[in-house]
Amino acid sequence: MNRREALSTVALLLGSTIIGSEAFLSGCSTGLPRSTGFLSADNIALMDEVGETILPTTATSPGAKATKIGEFMNTIITDCYEKKDQALFADGIVKLNAASQSAYQKSFINLSADQKTELLVKLDTEAKEYSKKKKDAKDEKAPEHYFAMFKQLTVWGYFTSKEGATKALRYVAVPGHYDGDVPYKKGDKAWATS
Repeated sequence: MNRREALSTVALLLGSTIIGSEAFLSGCSTGLPRSTGFLSADNIALMDEVGETILPTTATSPGAKATKIGEFMNTIITDCYEKKDQALFADGIVKLNAASQSAYQKSFINLSADQKTELLVKLDTEAKEYSKKKKDAKDEKAPEHYFAMFKQLTVWGYFTSKEGATKALRYVAVPGHYDGDVPYKKGDKAWATS
């Protein structure tokens, strides 16, 4: 799967465009100087927890944490995001922890699994409402909601990782033949390759 197909698939899953996708498609050349990374080690660990809450480990597939989703996010933010999007992401980390402190008097990383899920469901609802208002106002220049960025990067990183593509999706490395009539049973995994 090439970059363009991967981004199209993730955009379809999320129902929106992906921040930084233009730079990713052009080889992540934003013109910004490369550094050792945008996120600190603590923030990478935080994004691992956010990712794992969005896509948790199941009996049949690893969760986002197993794909090192925090490191993936750090790479994309560092290499592909413009400064305004980097600032929005950094502000989102602060807002996530503020929401966690407000609701539970703990930082996000110290919440129980149920509390993490409850908080992220609330933020997801907030992000969807924000996106709808933005769309209704036809304000394309308004920034994305920070949680939408977290979710986009989690889904994108997970399903383009080896673990996500081969364990969470059905995967055939080199298909032997074309079969246009494959039986589907409710609950079957989606295909990672076409």
